[in-house]
Amino acid sequence: MSRVQSIERAFAVLDALVDGPLGVTEVAARAGVPKSTAARLLNALQTEGAVEQLPGDTRYRLGRRLAVLASGLRDTRGLVAVARPTLVELADATGEATGLSVADGFTVHYVDQVDSPNPVQVRDWTGSRIPMHAVSSGQVFLAFLPASALARFLASPLERFTPRTITDASALLERLREVRRDGCAWVREEFAEGITSVAAPVAAAGGEVVAAVHVHGPSYRFPRRGTEDAVAGRVLATAARISARIRESSGAGPER
Repeated sequence: MSRVQSIERAFAVLDALVDGPLGVTEVAARAGVPKSTAARLLNALQTEGAVEQLPGDTRYRLGRRLAVLASGLRDTRGLVAVARPTLVELADATGEATGLSVADGFTVHYVDQVDSPNPVQVRDWTGSRIPMHAVSSGQVFLAFLPASALARFLASPLERFTPRTITDASALLERLREVRRDGCAWVREEFAEGITSVAAPVAAAGGEVVAAVHVHGPSYRFPRRGTEDAVAGRVLATAARISARIRESSGAGPER
């Protein structure tokens, strides 16, 4: 099968799922492809987050990633424009660099950074893509993934970047439980030695996590002793404000 034909058949499978969840046999019939081809394409699309299986069911539906793409929330320029004023305020309040990221498959894509007012700064990570398990924003995304998607991520080895990187699946799951409990993720020198960061999720109107806000700085000064709770609170409040602005800009308006 040619690459073009594979793409055409993948779109046929997605079209088949527009009207609701279907099993492999129904998808194959509607897409006009053999059942084995439908199963293979569904598996590939599920890996990319374009489709997902219903919990406890064998049927498939359109996935969260596809929904985000279709809604326009992946327009990172618009997202950056909405978030940047609040990121600037957060950088001023914490004295450290702040940033915004989105999920790109199982990597974190950093789309904006506001530098620290401090003369000693961390590098600008804008444009970088980093495996989710190694950074605070990525752990936020992982913490709120559906169980099936998280299982797919954990099925592959976790790359080690520093001696502190979590590479054990059980240890990472425990960390993610803490992230869900606290609403934010702290990472200390797990991707780059000498850098500590904290991140919190940004949610769209339906509650889906569409971005993450973080603060990061040199570990020798960030966070200052006794300020962790205050810093985390500021990051959470910033994420909540950006979430509200996203809902307003999408026409959802404030919740009542």
